[in-house]
Amino acid sequence: MANTKSALKALRQAEKRRIRNRSIRSRTRTYVKKARVAIVSAPVAPTTEEALRQAISALDRAVTKGVMHRNAAARHKSRLMRQLNALRAGQTAA
Repeated sequence: MANTKSALKALRQAEKRRIRNRSIRSRTRTYVKKARVAIVSAPVAPTTEEALRQAISALDRAVTKGVMHRNAAARHKSRLMRQLNALRAGQTAA
């Protein structure tokens, strides 16, 4: 347990940030998961593009709020787009 006044304050601040960040992180993960499911189920459907748009928006929002590093968000966005493009290319070739 913290002993000094400043350490106690830092503890309170860290707890507030953790609670605030948890909801943002959870929302981001939910949208990314929905996008992945949409990509696998129907890569060409308009709902897939909307799910992807929401996921990218959530990732960007997490970066803006300082919950996620910008390179980590870029990596997630890149992987989502790569997955979508690979499935779409496979469907058009078939």
